[in-house]
Amino acid sequence: MRIGIDLGGTKIEGVLLDDDGQIRHRRRLPTPQGHYEATLQRTAELVHLLESHPAVQGKTLTVGVGIPGALSRESGLVKNANSVCLIGRDLAGDLSRLLSRPVRLANDADCFALSEATDGAASGHAIVFGVILGTGVGGGIVVDGRLLQGANAIAGEWGHNPLPWPQADEWPGLPCYCGRSGCIETFLSGPGLSRQHQMSSGQQKSAPEIVEAAAQGDATAMHSMARYEDRLARALAAVINILDPHMVVLGGGLANITQLYTAIPTRWGAYVFSDAVATGLVKAQHGDSSGVRGAAWLWPEQAP
Repeated sequence: MRIGIDLGGTKIEGVLLDDDGQIRHRRRLPTPQGHYEATLQRTAELVHLLESHPAVQGKTLTVGVGIPGALSRESGLVKNANSVCLIGRDLAGDLSRLLSRPVRLANDADCFALSEATDGAASGHAIVFGVILGTGVGGGIVVDGRLLQGANAIAGEWGHNPLPWPQADEWPGLPCYCGRSGCIETFLSGPGLSRQHQMSSGQQKSAPEIVEAAAQGDATAMHSMARYEDRLARALAAVINILDPHMVVLGGGLANITQLYTAIPTRWGAYVFSDAVATGLVKAQHGDSSGVRGAAWLWPEQAP
């Protein structure tokens, strides 16, 4: 049995995950927004609450934590975090000292990918690319059951590359919070879909409203969805050309668009450098639980 923690901006979620991948217990506590020390204490509180469950039987369990950022290879401190109070902090070291045990941290998209590759929709596949399509666009890579973590701790960050094969009206693209323009995230995130639809139609709709309108036959929404599908196909084709994954798993709110799983594979072949595309495209099996489950799987072995 192991503990997984998903350290989000509004809530901290924790689970007890048994060796068969079953969640035995789940707890959530509000995140002390903007307060680093309070966040540490709240996370430790959640770990102790989970360990008080009768199924634990007084054992000290391993703890894995998914965060909305990454650990710098150079300093070991948190970088690129949406929760800005974490940036520049020794989160792994501070939690380890507070809990008196080693703690493993990973980006939340990496945790999502690890969950789905371990015992989810991509289980049994050697190379898995896990995709988050939500308020942002993230990704993680799992190879032979282990997270791919490169020299800069940014493996899978496809959302901050430019949209490939841009059309005339897609260049240079909208500004992105990262400081550049035309990033994949500005096209494929939920807010990105909404902005692109407004630019082309003059209508202000949320991503779910656009999807629903398209399903009801609204011509402008159908046009926006067709462009979204083509852009997603291009973006994933560029990943396939480099990584050549066996399976791509979609998560996040936009992963619930059923038509993506038939439309994208019919489109990406025009961009993939191969005579045929064997890569599969599937929806996440564990849904919103994948992040916290993947955090627990950061410790595939038993506690030290």
